[in-house]
Amino acid sequence: MNKQLTKFYIVRHGQTDGNVQMLLQGQMDIPLNETGRQQAKKTADKLKNIKFDLAFSSDLMRAKETTEIVALEHKLEVQTTQLLRERHFGVNEGKTYDALKTFDTLFQSLSYSEQRKIKSANDAESDEEITTRLITFIRETAMTHPGKTILVGTHGGIMRAFLIHLGLLTYKSSFHAIANSAYFVLETDGIDFFVKDTYGIDTKTSL
Repeated sequence: MNKQLTKFYIVRHGQTDGNVQMLLQGQMDIPLNETGRQQAKKTADKLKNIKFDLAFSSDLMRAKETTEIVALEHKLEVQTTQLLRERHFGVNEGKTYDALKTFDTLFQSLSYSEQRKIKSANDAESDEEITTRLITFIRETAMTHPGKTILVGTHGGIMRAFLIHLGLLTYKSSFHAIANSAYFVLETDGIDFFVKDTYGIDTKTSL
């Protein structure tokens, strides 16, 4: 008996001033800037002919606003959840990427399994933790809404960790391999995951 596959369009938020300033935004609640709103509108136009049944988003305003811009065409209310939030960077939250230089050097020397578990600070989240959050959301939603097509607004870090987990990206990929308002299309029965398409995601840098 074939299980019905649920289809997810998983979208990164548009640009923020924090992105421009190269900040570790994490779970800081920073809004889109005007460029980010235009990026979200471009993605909305690209997805306007998709028949979405539901829309979910991280509760952080940059993801929620992006999702609302895309969902507007489809007259869908956006439901929010903390499971879709960006990684928490702990004491480094709000600092520039330079704050992680020493950590990045250590990170590159580790095995894959160690890279999945290590945290950049004691109070930060690991890739394993943020991937588990996203998988929990996807599996619960797929089980509840089999066969539906679902719009999801989230963040670059959690998307990257998940795509590395699936093997579409690697830790050699550029940290910026996922552009603002990029997305990937995922089909799942709640157990297995199949990436069917990507937009604005540079998989070539994972070689």
